[in-house]
Amino acid sequence: MRSPVVVALAAALACSAVSAAPAYAAERRPATMLLTSLPVTPEITAGYEREAFADWRDADGDGCDTRQEVLIAERLSGRVVNCDVRGGRWLSTYDGVRTADAGSFDIDHRVPLAEAWASGARRWTAATRDAFANDLGYAASLIAVTMATNRGKQDSEPDEWMPPAASQRCGYVKLWIGVKYRWRLAVDAQERSFLTRQLSQCSPLMRVPRLANVRTRPNAVRPAG
Repeated sequence: MRSPVVVALAAALACSAVSAAPAYAAERRPATMLLTSLPVTPEITAGYEREAFADWRDADGDGCDTRQEVLIAERLSGRVVNCDVRGGRWLSTYDGVRTADAGSFDIDHRVPLAEAWASGARRWTAATRDAFANDLGYAASLIAVTMATNRGKQDSEPDEWMPPAASQRCGYVKLWIGVKYRWRLAVDAQERSFLTRQLSQCSPLMRVPRLANVRTRPNAVRPAG
């Protein structure tokens, strides 16, 4: 039997589908509702390789790859010339660092690729994994941050790494949940427990992302539970 929370969330999303904005399925819902809608399964890390996910690519054929698209979208100032930002400035929200040197910033996968693999992406088709790695349809999926924070985070879950700026932590866990919800990824028991505790310290609502088009391989094995 489906839980009342999952049924309520599905109904809310169905009602809002017609008028949805491009990136969102509904305006705002409790973050705990999204979290409890995620399947809870042990992570399976076996078989992960970075090559299982695509590098940056030009998804819309405009000549700009995903890294360039994120830098363009997140710039605080500057003009765009042939996919480059001239005179640009950026803010790394993880740690509050500002820069005029785009080369000093990395593009972070909010939910790391290894984490996605362990949480369900191992069952996806190659095309779905490529789409996840280059997801420009939900602004929370990819974010420009300092190299230090990106490389400090690596493949960590929120219980292992959180943004140094305390003011960013509620937003971070909500958007982590948002990415997992969008791509129907699972959480493990420890991860869910930590996220639940963090959300108890945050404002309740968050914007609900539209679901991505996820396809699984026909011979993919689903773990029990």
